[in-house]
Amino acid sequence: MNLALLAPPGGGKGTQSEKIKMAYNIPHVSTGDIFRAIVKGNYKGNYPVQDILKYMNSGSLVPDDIVIGIVLERLNETDCENGYLLDGFPRTRVQADLFDKEAGRKALNKVILIEVNQDDLFKRLTGRRSCPKCGRIYNVYFTPSKREGYCDFDGEKLVIRSDDEPETVKKRLEVYEKETAPLIDYYKGKGILKMVNGNLSVEEVFKQIMEVLRS
Repeated sequence: MNLALLAPPGGGKGTQSEKIKMAYNIPHVSTGDIFRAIVKGNYKGNYPVQDILKYMNSGSLVPDDIVIGIVLERLNETDCENGYLLDGFPRTRVQADLFDKEAGRKALNKVILIEVNQDDLFKRLTGRRSCPKCGRIYNVYFTPSKREGYCDFDGEKLVIRSDDEPETVKKRLEVYEKETAPLIDYYKGKGILKMVNGNLSVEEVFKQIMEVLRS
């Protein structure tokens, strides 16, 4: 199964991807995680670190040639032989078309879109806080820490990611609507797109996804 999970920023791709990964024993390939690892110097390969960091911090999309090269290189690793789950790619119609032309037998055969309303998305992103020590994630609106601003587990001061600042979030959502939404028509036309309601609980969303994958 070669699967891509599409959702707007804050749509729950990461959470659902990890659950699908465990259920189907396929690698979760997140372009966001890869970009962050590259910026920190924790990823093999020679990539334009400063350029990637600039795009991430501004809420803009990383250029197609950089993204597709990174994704194809990752999918050629041995753990992707029996399938994979893409999270955060493709982001545009152009990326999807280029990927289909270059992926060969690694091309996608299933795409799931998680739909979430805009108000929830804004709160999910601008309210997100993370612990720099243990990596736990909180949200000031939905899942706040017991002591405001500090991690429940190690007492570390919580931080907000630069791409979760309100102005950057607004830009990210605008970019998604403009660039990613056309993917819906593209994959509908290929007959491989299924949609699920992302406004529900994590478990309810996962149940929908499993029903789609089993159908």
